[in-house]
Amino acid sequence: MPGSTTPAGFLRLAEDIAREAGDMLLAKRPSMSTGSADIETKSSPTDVVTVLDRASEQLIRERILAVRPGDRILGEEEGDRPGETDVRWVVDPIDGTVNFLYGLPDWAVSIAVEVRGRVVAGVVNVAPRGEVFTAALDEGAWLGGERLRCNPAPPLGQALVATGFAYGAARRAVQAEVLTGVLPRVRDIRRGGSCAADLCSVALGRVDAYYERGVNYWDHAAGGLVAAEAGARVGGLHGGPCGAEMALCAPPGLFEELHDLLAALDPARDS
Repeated sequence: MPGSTTPAGFLRLAEDIAREAGDMLLAKRPSMSTGSADIETKSSPTDVVTVLDRASEQLIRERILAVRPGDRILGEEEGDRPGETDVRWVVDPIDGTVNFLYGLPDWAVSIAVEVRGRVVAGVVNVAPRGEVFTAALDEGAWLGGERLRCNPAPPLGQALVATGFAYGAARRAVQAEVLTGVLPRVRDIRRGGSCAADLCSVALGRVDAYYERGVNYWDHAAGGLVAAEAGARVGGLHGGPCGAEMALCAPPGLFEELHDLLAALDPARDS
């Protein structure tokens, strides 16, 4: 496909697919009151997956492979598909499944594209809001025709900070302890329920920062690029990468202040 091996080319294909998947999910989303969501659980009784999570991922995989049959695909529901190229697609078919089930607006279709292990394109379609966030490496982050810039770094005490919580009860208890150490030191806390959407909220300036323990790669791969291309710093604890131990996103200056506060609270412990 002409242009498809450039970041912009990958981005065009990813955006088309993410929009199609989002439209399908909006059309088919069941009401919780109908009891027809076909809900299963994964790691805990609160960690849910639906038939539509799988249908969304299947649609995305089919569309990718129709154009680029040799590429690898890593998806939340179906795992890692081997391939013959240096390209891997990283797919979260519904980031924020509980929000999706309850009709809350913060859920997203997230698609990132790696080339030789580096994310070069990312799309986060927050479909209920009609917001499609896009980013290509070194080409900026965008919402529609608006180029995104995260907020200038406020002092920590004036920062509005988004976070999220794990599915396991023991880890949630630790996260609650950490939260009691963070809340008195910042302006306020917001809990949206989608890592991908939260990262895009940093890029857009709806919040100043975001942190969460326990996110998966498909949760943050696309949104992390959007935030980084909007000027935010994205990483983990003690110079490590953004990942399961900690996902931390904020403009430079605030990133370091929030990091040091979190590190002192030992957020990576399980008890």
